[in-house]
Amino acid sequence: MKTKILLAAISFLFALQLQAQQSFKVNVTGKGEPVLLFPGFGCTGEVWAETVSRLSKINECHTFTFAGFGNVPAIDTPWLSTIKDDIIKYVKNKKLNKPVLLGHSLGGTLSLWLASLEKDMFKKVIAVDALPATAALMIPGYDGKKLDYNNPQSKSMLQMTDSAFAAMNTQSASYMSLNKYKHQTLINWMNMSDRKTYVYGYIDMLNLDLRYNIANIKVPVTILAATFPNKPMAEKTYADQYKNLPATKVLYAENAAHFVMYDQPEWFINNVVKELQ
Repeated sequence: MKTKILLAAISFLFALQLQAQQSFKVNVTGKGEPVLLFPGFGCTGEVWAETVSRLSKINECHTFTFAGFGNVPAIDTPWLSTIKDDIIKYVKNKKLNKPVLLGHSLGGTLSLWLASLEKDMFKKVIAVDALPATAALMIPGYDGKKLDYNNPQSKSMLQMTDSAFAAMNTQSASYMSLNKYKHQTLINWMNMSDRKTYVYGYIDMLNLDLRYNIANIKVPVTILAATFPNKPMAEKTYADQYKNLPATKVLYAENAAHFVMYDQPEWFINNVVKELQ
């Protein structure tokens, strides 16, 4: 009898642990109209530190860090769709009135996904260097085919040594931002990520093709886009990927790579504040 009671107690505690497992953590600062700030892949909510410092004077900022990054414990797959569902629950539970979605890279793509599904929940999307279909940019001849989690490249990355993983992240940081003072910060964030989240979560991102879904978005969408290393190519990419949402406003930051907020901080924050107003 005692054994049965003990097993029941253990099962109950395990169930509570599962319920408590979160797909993100949120830091709330400021007062005013709500803004949800989503970081890009591999980054923490700290990527928005300078932005929140300014916006929290006029807005209530909900800054997210997703599971598997920073100090947020990893979750099981599917990673990205779980985050998407939990954000919708978060907005409903907090009774947030039409928050603005501000997302960088993956966070911007996630914002587009949310706005395409919940047409009346959000006020506006401000996406920073984000595309509806990242795979179409990354994979030559992309035909929309879903990638499997257990592909050879994924297996190789999961088996990669920490030093090799760090070397890869160092190389990535050098072309993601022209601001050399931010490179080590980016490298540190990527190095501390949960490896399975880094590998499988990236596949989730590549498997998300919203090029047709964005036609369902009914709120204004503004893109703050990078131009480095080739502005005409960037303009063509955005025109192609957003052709099913022709009302999209695209503002191009000169001399800015992927982390626009780091490469052109004044241009960036001035345009964000303008769009919020």
